[in-house]
Amino acid sequence: MDWYVILIGVFFLLLALFAVGLPIFLSFLVLNLLGLFLLTGNLGGVLLVVNSMFSTGTSISLAAIPLFVLLGEILFRSGSVKILFNAVDALVGNIRARLYAVSITLSTVFGALSGSAMAVAAMMGSSLLPEMQERKYDRNLSMGTILAGASLAPIIPPSVMAVVLGILSKVSISALLIAGILPGILLAGAFFLYAVVRGWLNPAVAPLSDRAALPWRTRANTVVRAAPFLLIIVTILGLILGGVATPTEAAAAGCVAAVVICSIFGELRLPTLVEALRSTAWITAMIMIIMVSSVSFSQLLNMTGVTFKLVGFVTELALPLVLMFIMLQALPFILCMFIDQIALMIMLVPLYQPIITALGFDPLWFWTIFLVNMSIGGITPPFGYTLFALQGVTKGVPIQAVYRAVLPFIAIFLAVIALLALVPDIILFLPSFL
Repeated sequence: MDWYVILIGVFFLLLALFAVGLPIFLSFLVLNLLGLFLLTGNLGGVLLVVNSMFSTGTSISLAAIPLFVLLGEILFRSGSVKILFNAVDALVGNIRARLYAVSITLSTVFGALSGSAMAVAAMMGSSLLPEMQERKYDRNLSMGTILAGASLAPIIPPSVMAVVLGILSKVSISALLIAGILPGILLAGAFFLYAVVRGWLNPAVAPLSDRAALPWRTRANTVVRAAPFLLIIVTILGLILGGVATPTEAAAAGCVAAVVICSIFGELRLPTLVEALRSTAWITAMIMIIMVSSVSFSQLLNMTGVTFKLVGFVTELALPLVLMFIMLQALPFILCMFIDQIALMIMLVPLYQPIITALGFDPLWFWTIFLVNMSIGGITPPFGYTLFALQGVTKGVPIQAVYRAVLPFIAIFLAVIALLALVPDIILFLPSFL
């Protein structure tokens, strides 16, 4: 059987398993066992799957995942959200498009703290969006800024998705985390600039604030109160960037610092900490079971010879590298409209890894752009999970309106991806200090 027939059949079978509602980990497990049975003619391949699952599940690199999740849970459940909101609100002041600036800044900060775009979109949609609508801000632009800021969660460290991608692609997790800082800031700045320009061109979408200006002393006190919470993230990044600690060690230090700071300056108490631990265990279990069930997927592709033949086919095309890059990034962009981001990474990374090596692309540069591309998936119609999270907490807003609201920000994402491709130093500058 030709290799491309096997590859197409594998992906269509996987998509069919997703479509019937089978959980992601069971879909990969069924596919792996079925493939090994067809290759070997018996169930002896089960031992290979079990060994792969055990080897992956006991990898020390995975320890960073529950630690980053726990860090976000502690910060979210300790009341730090309200403190940070007040600080950003005080800093922005009374300017046109003030709440757009607050929306983008807070969504970006909370995305970095929690790593969950869906959680940020749901929280901002239930807390800030009603106030924006009450003050006559444009509904679509308001929803768009919330979704755009929330979608930066996988890019700006600490990022669980970056850890998963680093493990799958065998790229330094520390470098991948640090590489996302400047692209994330660049995207947030582009979103804010777009909102301000829209407000300047059409004042009706961004009314002037009718709020009395806060005294500078009050603003300073509000910002000082929020400083300890931001210090947690700065400490984590400093430890990684300075080479003092691995991402796992830095995440552990961040959790300890979060417990201390949130107990003193926030509302963290023992029952809240127990809830954070319980939620962390649940989220981590879901991520881990997907990873250990899907890791033998790449081994299955290698056993069939599909991976090597695909690499040979791609390199023999002799297409310009620019066109190859566009094709490699266009595929996940399209598939992310229909497939979960982590599931898609597990499907594509084993195939892409030997291809980008053969083409001579810088792995850190390519996978960082790939990560940015993946982050768009959560806000891309028709099946972006972050879109559903926001629509679920709004009242009387049809999903079609949410789709329209996010389209300009998807265009901004694509423009920034093009810039990152043309100027690799935006990605590679900070990791060069590692």
